[in-house]
Amino acid sequence: MAKQQQRRHLNITVSGKVQGVYFRLTTKAVADQLGIKGMALNKSDGTVYIEAEGDSFALEAFLEWCHEGPENAVVENVASVEGDMKNYRNFEVIRKSRTSS
Repeated sequence: MAKQQQRRHLNITVSGKVQGVYFRLTTKAVADQLGIKGMALNKSDGTVYIEAEGDSFALEAFLEWCHEGPENAVVENVASVEGDMKNYRNFEVIRKSRTSS
C-alpha cells in the first residue's frame, strides 16, 4: 500500500515567449486536471510566476508540462524551488501583477 503522498509547495518561474499565449489560462486547466492548487501571474520582466501545491507525482507532471507550455509558447527556462505551504484552496490566474513594473 502506498502511503499518503506528502504535499509540497513549488515556486516556479517560466521564461521565454510565455506571455500573450494563454500560458496562465492553460496552466490553470492543467493544474485543475492534476489536482494542483496555487496561482499563476505574469511578471513585468516577461516571465510567468507560478506557485503550485500538490503531491510529488502531480507536481512532477505539472513541471513537465511547464517545460512545454501551450501551443504557441516558446519555453526557454523553468526554474523551481521548494517553498513553504500556503494551503491554497484552488488554482487561480492573477490578472494584474501585484508588483509595479
